[in-house]
Amino acid sequence: MPATLEVVCTDDDCTLDMFELRYTYEMPDETTVEDFVCPYCGRTDALEAIEL
Repeated sequence: MPATLEVVCTDDDCTLDMFELRYTYEMPDETTVEDFVCPYCGRTDALEAIEL
């Protein structure tokens, strides 16, 4: 099963609560939250992975 990554945006001005990224099998193993951009505010430095 492809990996998933739960992410939260910590920017106080952003209205995004959390979202889940579902990788395809072709996603490199070294992919981390730093490789993505918040779809609402466009920031990369405010994203943090959620450990469930």
